[in-house]
Amino acid sequence: MTYQTIPSKELLKIKTLGELKAAGYKPRSIKQELRDNLIGRLKKKEEVFPGIWGYEETVIPDLERAILSMHHINLLGLRGQAKTRLARMMVNLLDEYIPVVTGSELNDDPLQPLSRFSVDLIAEKGDQTPVSWLHRSERYAEKLATPDVSVADLIGDADPIKAATLKLPYSDERVIHFGLIPRSHRCIFVINELPDLQARIQVALFNILQEGDIQIRGFKVRLPLDIQFVFTANPEDYTNRGSIVTPLKDRIDSKIITHYPKNIEIGKKITRQEAVVKEGQSQKVQVNELMADLIEQVAIEARTSEYVDAKSGVSARLTISAYENLLSAAERRTLINSEKQTSVRVGDLWGVVPAITGKVELVYEGEQEGPAIVAQNLIGKAIRSQFLNYFPDPEKLKKQNKDKNPYKVITGWFGDGNTVDLLNDMSNNDFRTSLQKVKGLKELVQEYHARQDDDTKLFLMEFALHGLAEYSMLSKNQLTAGLQFKDLLGSIFPGPGSFGDDDDDDEDLNSKRRYRK
Repeated sequence: MTYQTIPSKELLKIKTLGELKAAGYKPRSIKQELRDNLIGRLKKKEEVFPGIWGYEETVIPDLERAILSMHHINLLGLRGQAKTRLARMMVNLLDEYIPVVTGSELNDDPLQPLSRFSVDLIAEKGDQTPVSWLHRSERYAEKLATPDVSVADLIGDADPIKAATLKLPYSDERVIHFGLIPRSHRCIFVINELPDLQARIQVALFNILQEGDIQIRGFKVRLPLDIQFVFTANPEDYTNRGSIVTPLKDRIDSKIITHYPKNIEIGKKITRQEAVVKEGQSQKVQVNELMADLIEQVAIEARTSEYVDAKSGVSARLTISAYENLLSAAERRTLINSEKQTSVRVGDLWGVVPAITGKVELVYEGEQEGPAIVAQNLIGKAIRSQFLNYFPDPEKLKKQNKDKNPYKVITGWFGDGNTVDLLNDMSNNDFRTSLQKVKGLKELVQEYHARQDDDTKLFLMEFALHGLAEYSMLSKNQLTAGLQFKDLLGSIFPGPGSFGDDDDDDEDLNSKRRYRK
């Protein structure tokens, strides 16, 4: 029986170097360890990176090839693309436990000690050297690159306090205080946002990546560190001259490019997996597939918007936060109206504006428009895009000049001077009554979605009004506590005596003009 086949419970009973040798233990580098365990997973057809959606045919195969090649890895991509999560999940490919010399600060292998402490201890006690076991969860270290990171932080420096306490001269290597990297010996070490490290710090990584050695001050210390490095970086920073020094870039073996979800279905999987649904919300609030699609569509529109900085990216955290805000907006309504249950409404999307404004970086034009207006613009575009998946294209109907226009009855009802106010905190009954009074709206939904349940049909009725407004067939005005739908021409050319009577309408029309460029 070899060390690798010993059950974990039996393994932990080994307490000395002599017992470890008798068990057949042989040292193995961390890269070899990752490679061997990955090979085992692949042979068993086990999922290596569970919960990572959309990378099955792109990023994950590249990452597995890099591990099999025993490479240092750089994950290159915009924010919110699961780069750090992938790095953290590599820990699952490590052995459950590895032996270390008890008391060693560098996780010394009992058969290949590095530190002066472990070398002296083994020389003194031999096979009676105490051995401890390090769990794989403790073999991961992470550092966010910031301008204030120093060589001493990452690699180490002479410690005058240690020298004074131990009464050692500065020439003794035992006065060295090791930094994060030496302390990550036999571990996975992740540096996030690598280009943000100062050039002199990047230079200090050269020898570590190439030779596995470190140099601290004037000490002649050779530490052949065994570390799996994983870096993350933003493409804009990584490719700009001066952001990352070329020799360091050359020493990172595999550069793997990440990406955002390539379709809405993948985005929904990620959002539902990551969103924190509070206790009781899932029973109180029902979310249909169309609303889930709309949340994802907002992020898609943001990534192509002229107002949003494409170089910064739009994190998947936008849809996660938006989904959580959506549920809370509907839950708040049930609490106000003392209702036990409700379904989400299109109007609830205006409750996710804070999640959008907090997750996008605007260009100059976007700053001029204002974050809230840009967020409303993105929601409007999402509604417009998804509308065509459920109802006929209003623009094509105009061009074809068909007599049988499914929207004619609805627009005609509004043309007679009727309006509908959909307030944010309306009760379920008031909301249903307001929509059902619109002539032709219920028939429109029945014609195209007869098989849907009543709650979904009601949602589609509201969605139809929003969609028609986005296609300029109705006017949608922002009220203090909700939205008002009315005839488009009537809102532009008010009747006699009405001009200036409704300040809110004038203000809302100006807002509408701003975010409908």
